[in-house]
Amino acid sequence: MISRFHFPDRLPAGGEVALPEALAHHALRVLRLRDGEAVVLFDGGGGEVEARLAVRGKAVFAQLGEARALERESPLRIVLVQALASGDKMDWVVQKAVELGVHAVQPVQAERSVLRLAGERADKRVAHWQQVAVAACEQCGRNRVPEIRPLQALASWLGAHRDALNYVLAPGGARGFADEPEPKDVVHLLVGPEGGWSEGELAAFDAAGCRRVRLGPRVLRTETAGLAAVAALQARWGDF
Repeated sequence: MISRFHFPDRLPAGGEVALPEALAHHALRVLRLRDGEAVVLFDGGGGEVEARLAVRGKAVFAQLGEARALERESPLRIVLVQALASGDKMDWVVQKAVELGVHAVQPVQAERSVLRLAGERADKRVAHWQQVAVAACEQCGRNRVPEIRPLQALASWLGAHRDALNYVLAPGGARGFADEPEPKDVVHLLVGPEGGWSEGELAAFDAAGCRRVRLGPRVLRTETAGLAAVAALQARWGDF
């Protein structure tokens, strides 16, 4: 397979661009690519560009070739509203959600979230997750990078999205996705933390008109539930 790289700036129409130091290091030192090898670049604005590496001393350039207007985005716009999870679970969720085709990921702080973030620490983690999303796009072929949105308190997020189509994953829910009509707009999938949603949060969801849905008779972990739901929605109304 030809290696794909996200270029951090807008790619020009033809010519040559210098690769940023981190990208050049990854291409030469990690992937062991050589001068003249074919690569694909994308800048996140849609489409991709064929290119060839040109190594000149310590500098690495990409000689741009044909631009291809390829889109690999799902027709179903899914926003994964993921309660903060501990350890490296959030990295896993972001990576796999991007591969499955989500439109965006919205981290939220829930009552039972083990991980607690605020201020600069929260900003750094969101920036890290954005880079996880970039790497996932390089791997899976997407040419538009999903946004990892700034962390919000669950109550604040819910207050701003009361009129949206919000599905809450909750064990014991009376309905599954097979019972739901095809969505006409953005779908929000709300996934709880390791300890699940609190009774207060479930009551707030009900008051806001959210739809509780189940994923079969089994209780899924937080890092499994959202990804399973995304796959189910893609199979039912998306591009699977």
